[in-house]
Amino acid sequence: MSTEPVLTQHKVVVLLVDDQPMVGETVRRMLAGEPDIDFHYNREAAKAVEAADRVKPTVILQDLVMPEIDGLSLVKKFRAHEPTRETPLIVLSTKEEPAVKAEAFALGANDYVVKLPDRLELLARIRYHSKGYIAQLQRNEAYDALLESQHRLANEMKQAARYVQSLLPDKLKKGDIQTDWRFIPSAELGGDSFGYHWLDDDHFAFYLLDVSGHGVGSALLSVSAMNALRSQALPQTDFRIPGQVLCALNNAFQMEQQNGLYFTIWYGVYNKPARRIEYSGGGHPPALLFNGSSDGEAKLEILEARGPMIGAIPDLEFETAGTTLNEFAKLCLYSDGVYEIERIDKTMWPFNDFIEFMRAGPHDDENDSKMDRLIAYDRQIQGRDEFIDDCSIVELKFM
Repeated sequence: MSTEPVLTQHKVVVLLVDDQPMVGETVRRMLAGEPDIDFHYNREAAKAVEAADRVKPTVILQDLVMPEIDGLSLVKKFRAHEPTRETPLIVLSTKEEPAVKAEAFALGANDYVVKLPDRLELLARIRYHSKGYIAQLQRNEAYDALLESQHRLANEMKQAARYVQSLLPDKLKKGDIQTDWRFIPSAELGGDSFGYHWLDDDHFAFYLLDVSGHGVGSALLSVSAMNALRSQALPQTDFRIPGQVLCALNNAFQMEQQNGLYFTIWYGVYNKPARRIEYSGGGHPPALLFNGSSDGEAKLEILEARGPMIGAIPDLEFETAGTTLNEFAKLCLYSDGVYEIERIDKTMWPFNDFIEFMRAGPHDDENDSKMDRLIAYDRQIQGRDEFIDDCSIVELKFM
């Protein structure tokens, strides 16, 4: 369906203001038989502006010598009146003095014709001025329609963002696994979503995915994939084995069935008795594991997602990797919107600089969240608060 605005097909509407009925009849006959022209005659100059408001002319023909009001004063009134400020105005006058013509143009007349002109000349001038004015009206209509469309789209984006946010998980503040997260949707709404839940008493799944593109379509695909994970609705899949999960997602969400969209994902499962994470990824940035050590320092491990993006090629195999957690380990998942930042000097923030930012402490200060410091730094280096892509960060603490 086309989204281009349907423009009004305006007719040529002529308003003649002249106190002589003979002139009015003569012009009417000149224009008779022209199906694209509507002619209106107004004899009383004092009611000319009111008549213009009523008929909405695309061109005004106006005499200069009238008993009720001076013609030049009427030109000024038309130009001071908002609805007729831009309406083309052709002066019809018996006066040929250059000074009179100059004053008429100075006051806002678009053309000056010594009456009465030849019929073909008058038709040509009427159509010429009306064509330009109608084009201006249509441009204004198109602009207004564009503004209205942008307003509707902005509202739809806000509603979609609120819907996506309503599906994000509650933050877990107690228990063996504690979570926190930040989600900042971009103005155009990207395709970020994330979640976590217990698969059984011993296995806890967590994931973050990012759909290509922006807009409602990307958000809907993101929600569909997240729902498939949350409801464990992928057939013949052991959700405790990350490689199997990504293989099933890849087959379920092929690009040709998703309007050309694909997504990246990092998916992990925590085995509580073994205190071990198994994970797999498709085209997604690596997770960052801050693992405790014997010297009390948190060592950064980069858990790479080595598989390809989800949806490009069917029947791919995705490997499962694993690592063991030390005491008080913390894992960070994120989307590329948190580090693919164009700085004020138009260069991109290097990924290695992002890693070093995340590596630097403190990591466990409850009053100074690493996520909030990252978001604040992003805004600082890009020189604005808004993000061009969704910004998602999830932190999981394993107690």
